[in-house]
This record gives sequence, structure tokens and C-alpha cells, in this order.
Amino acid sequence: MNAIAKKELKSYFLSPIGYVFVGVVLLLFGYYFYQVIRIGSSSYVPEVYGTMFIWSMMFLPILTMRSFSDEMKNHTDQGLLTAPVGVGSIVFGKFLAAFLVFAITMVLSLIPVVIISFFSSSLGWGTVFGTVFGSLLYGAAMVSIGVFISSLTQSQIVAAIATFGVSILLLVINQMSGLVTNTFFSSLLSWISFDTRYQPFTKGIFNLSSIVFFLSVVAVFVFLTARKLESKRWG
Repeated sequence: MNAIAKKELKSYFLSPIGYVFVGVVLLLFGYYFYQVIRIGSSSYVPEVYGTMFIWSMMFLPILTMRSFSDEMKNHTDQGLLTAPVGVGSIVFGKFLAAFLVFAITMVLSLIPVVIISFFSSSLGWGTVFGTVFGSLLYGAAMVSIGVFISSLTQSQIVAAIATFGVSILLLVINQMSGLVTNTFFSSLLSWISFDTRYQPFTKGIFNLSSIVFFLSVVAVFVFLTARKLESKRWG
């Protein structure tokens, strides 16, 4: 697993993908932090992460679209499937590499916050850390979904668009629950809403049920991707 994760992580930065993702996201962070400095109030820092959270979810398909699609297109997946490594390790290694690129980006985004904190004593670090932690959990869940979708098609474009579509759906599903008249389905939509699970972190609340929910999503989709590869191995 470690070897696969290292190989995949290196491949992100041997190609433009890793640099494009990190560069574009940090550039947007820089723009919004510049607005905070121009306004002169650190109270807007959590709003920066709220805005950038949506942008980050939009860009995540760039990281996951090539996970297995590229392997299948170039027929290098046969080498993976015949390697003396469990499919679970293969999938988790690829998931971990994509997630680390996202995590590195989020950690780097804290540099301007640290600088701003030197000039402001009113910065709410609890809210900032909660938002970043929640974003990492949400991002991990989306990466696992993206990797699964990538295992279903040889086209990176199809994988990216499908993951982007799922990302949009998960962002608005909470609003859809308010349009459903049936109480059961409304509650169900609200329960599976990623946004509902994410919101407590934006208030600095480290909600245990939300943590378990996102980690469960990761486990489920890593498992499903592993089963998909297992079927190909035996096929």
C-alpha cells in the first residue's frame, strides 16, 4: 500500500495535475485572503473557508479522474491486478495519494491565516480548525467516491464529469429535502446530506456522528472499488 501511495503521489507532481490543483486552489485562497486583509477584519476568515470549500469540491474530480481510468485506458491495470498485492491495498494506496494532495493544499492554506493572526487577536482558531478538519473529512469522502467512479470507466473526462455531478448533488441535497413533502424521505435526504454533516465543523463543533459518517463513506466506497477490481482480477 505504501509503495502504491508513494508512486501515485509522485505521479501527481510528475504531471501538471498536482501543480494545477494545488496552484489554482491556493491562488483562489490568496485572492479571498487578500479581500480579508483589505477589509481589515479577521472575522471574515471562516467565510473564506466557506467559499473555498465549494471551490475545492468542484476541483476534486481533477485529482480522482485518472486513478483507474488512466490505468484501464493504457492497459496497465493488468499489471496492478496480477501484482502480489491485495486489491484493498491498491485502492487505498490510490485513495491516500489523492487525499494527501488535497490535504497538503488545505494545510498550506493556513499560512495566510497564521500571518493574519499576528495582526489580529480576535481570530477564532476553533472555527478555523473545525472548518479545515470538516473540509478534510468531506474531501476524503469525495475522493473515495471519485476513485470509485474512476474504476467504472476508461474515460478520464467521463469520470471527472460524473464525480463533479455527484459533488454538486451532495452540495444541494440538503436543499432538496426541504422540497420533499414526505416526512420520511425528507429526513432521509437530510440524514445523508454531506452539507448537513459538514456544517457543525464550520461552527467549531467536532461532531462525532459526522466524523463517523464521513469515515464510513470512505470505507464503503474503498470497499466497493476493491470489489470492482476483484471482479476484474477473477474475470
